[in-house]
Amino acid sequence: MTDLAKRSKLKTWRRQRAHFRVRSTLAGTAERPRLSVFKSLRYVYAQLIDDRRGVTLAAVSSLEPELKQQLGSGTGNLAAAKLVGATIAERAKQAGVEKVVFDRSGYVYHGKVKALAEAAREKGLDF
Repeated sequence: MTDLAKRSKLKTWRRQRAHFRVRSTLAGTAERPRLSVFKSLRYVYAQLIDDRRGVTLAAVSSLEPELKQQLGSGTGNLAAAKLVGATIAERAKQAGVEKVVFDRSGYVYHGKVKALAEAAREKGLDF
């Protein structure tokens, strides 16, 4: 295994451990669902989850055709994160949700995660 592969594996392991630690105390309800963020190298994803019922209330990803068309070729960058954040806020309003619990999934609150959160706040989501 190369050094790069080891570093990548270690980084993923660290993020997953941080996510498990946070998830032991953080849970979404019907009144205040969990806004979960996931990012890959190509796309950005966000979900509103009611953990008590085990139901996803709304979901958005930069993989969706409407968003992909607006973004062009850059579906995994800051612009994509901002668009996903704004879209999840709109879909949350349609679902009757105004307050959420933010779950950054072990990622550092920086870059795409921060851009998504700020865009959702600007559109009126409270967390």
